[in-house]
Amino acid sequence: MEEAIFLTRFATKVTLVHRRKELRASKIMQDRLFANPKIELRWNSVVEEIVGDGRVDSLVVRDVETGALDSLDVNGVFVAIGHTPNTALFEGLLDLDENGYIVTEPGSTRTSVRGVFAAGDVQDHLYRQAITAAGSGCMAALETERYLENLHHG
Repeated sequence: MEEAIFLTRFATKVTLVHRRKELRASKIMQDRLFANPKIELRWNSVVEEIVGDGRVDSLVVRDVETGALDSLDVNGVFVAIGHTPNTALFEGLLDLDENGYIVTEPGSTRTSVRGVFAAGDVQDHLYRQAITAAGSGCMAALETERYLENLHHG
């Protein structure tokens, strides 16, 4: 949703092709999306093909309920697949929130298991950008260093 809204700054029209008939985004984000006159939604649809010779001319879009194919004239394609943290291997080992993110102590990278630290996309559902991940990675490295020092000295 954020990406579609952002694209309206540069495009005269943004068509959001969405595979379901409802959105998972917060109500505030949905309200913003629906209020934007430059955004059109194509519900229950997936992109089957990008058509063009050396450039994008159109999309072939398939309705997932009826199977009907439709052509959509476009000048560009931006893919956003949502965000599901890759944390399944930690289920039952670390505390995860309802969306699968690793829970860390506020202002820290410490997890529910002593000596285990989490940084970046697996614990940050709000920002997720690379610079935030790099910063929290540095935090985790420093906390790990302190943890290891305390193991050897006390």
